[in-house]
This record gives sequence, C-alpha cells and structure tokens, in this order.
Amino acid sequence: MAINWFPGHMHKARKEIKKVMPQMDLIIEVVDARIPFSSENPLVPSLRGNTPLIKVLNKRDLADPAITEQWLAWIEKERGVRAITLTHNQRQEALDILTLAAEMTPGHDRQKSALRVMILGIPNVGKSTLINTLAGRPAAKTGNEPAVTRAQQAIKLPDNILLYDTPGFLWPKLSPEQCGYRLAISGAIRSAVLDFEEVAMFEADYLVETYPALAMARYGLTERPRDGLALMDAIAEKRRFLGRGGVPDLHKVSEVLINEFRAGTIGRISLETPAMIEKELEETRVREEAEAAAKALKDQQRKQQHRKSRS
Repeated sequence: MAINWFPGHMHKARKEIKKVMPQMDLIIEVVDARIPFSSENPLVPSLRGNTPLIKVLNKRDLADPAITEQWLAWIEKERGVRAITLTHNQRQEALDILTLAAEMTPGHDRQKSALRVMILGIPNVGKSTLINTLAGRPAAKTGNEPAVTRAQQAIKLPDNILLYDTPGFLWPKLSPEQCGYRLAISGAIRSAVLDFEEVAMFEADYLVETYPALAMARYGLTERPRDGLALMDAIAEKRRFLGRGGVPDLHKVSEVLINEFRAGTIGRISLETPAMIEKELEETRVREEAEAAAKALKDQQRKQQHRKSRS
C-alpha cells in the first residue's frame, strides 16, 4: 500500500515557498537523521537554484552513527550544500548554524541589509524547536503531532539575520514507495491516516534484517526471528498482548514497535542508507518506465481499435 498525506494547507505552503525562495540568501533544510533521504523535500533542489543550502540532520542521537557518517558524505556531493548533525539538547551546536550561514554567504554585507534565511522541513523533524533555540525565545510553535506550523512567519535573529519559518509539508507522491513507510514510522505522517499494523510490519521486517541484535535484546529473545511477523508474534508472547485463544494482538504490538522506535528505546537505528536509496531509485525508475511504455502501448492499441470500428 502506497502512503500519501497531503492536506490542503500543505499545497498552499508549497506555492508560497516557491514564490518566496528566489528572494532568499540561504536555505536551511531540517531532515531526520534516521531517514535523511525520505525526510528531505524533493522540491528544494529544483526551487533553490544556486542558493546555498545547509542540510541539518536532526535527531542524531536516535540514528545509527556509522550510517549518519555515510549520509554526511553523500549529501555534500551536491554543489553548494553543507551537511551537519544536530540533537535537541546541544544549544551551542544549533547556534553554530548561524556561524556556518555567515561562512556560506561571504559576499553579503549585513551592515547594509539583513541576511534572509529560509528554514524548512517536513512535519515533525524538529524544525520549530531549532528555530526557538536560534531565536533564544519561543518564536515557533512546537508539538508531537506533525503539521503544527500552518503559516509563514519572519523571525529576527542576532547579527541582522531574518529567518523565514515555513509550514512543514510533504509532497503528493512519496517515491520510492518505501519512503512513505519510513516517514510513517518516524512520525512525519499523522497517526490517524495510518494502518499501524502494516507500517509496523515494514519496521519489523527491517529490524530482523538489519538490526536483529537490537531487537532481540530489547524484547528479550534468545533466537533471531525468521521474519517481521515472527518478531511481532514473539513480542506479543513476551508482553502478553494476547486475545482470546492466545491470538497475538498485533495492533498493540504495532504501537509498541512504532512508539519505541520513535523514542529510541530499541536503540540507535537508521532506516535507510545511501546505497539502499540508490538501489530503490533505480528500481523505481525502471518500473515507472515499464509502466509508461505499457500505458503508451495500450493507448495505441485503443486508438487502432477505434479507427477500425469507424472504418
């Protein structure tokens, strides 16, 4: 099942950002360090042009540090982009972003005009918390549910920096399809629109394949489960999430898996690597080309049949 979530206010935000971004001197994009690709917005490269970009991999303390290092190197291959990591309780690291902003805009004289900086990020990546840290005051609303920020606002920062806050938004099509599941697991998509069991099964399969030792240690297992369903059944047995007849309550298990991932209770886990993403992008490209070719052939056959029926 493909996951999509694109409320009306997000469509409005995208239009506003497209109009304002060319006026910016610098862009800061906040992404989730556990899913740096899935949580970035694919509109940013096409909209920013030559504007310098600071990519902030937030929630570093929840991500696999070895994989985070891979992402930093991968991201900085793009021209005009600097990548840094951040965690919520390191205020000085957050303030260092302002120093980096000055380094990346050496030609701008802040004695004459404010440095215009746009900060953006998809829902629930910690953008508003970062803004409040930079401003030194509660300048942006924060919350555990995605899409708290609903409108643009300009915030004055020290050293004549004007920070433009934007609503967090996703995009109509989450591609590759796996990105939607990773976003759902991380908390970027409202729980009300999710099938918890399907999302948790995606997570469980990934844990068994990539982080079996962490899963076994967290849930007190002595043997590696053969797959995600076996892991969920084992958790139900350990936690006594059983219904009538001893049937595992997979919904309760799903809530535990998703919530404990988000809290970092299972361990420091990254849900994607650069190599994984490159493979998924190639598979998606091949599939979409095949689908387009099949559709073109079908349309051609339909036109031929239509011409025959008229002759």
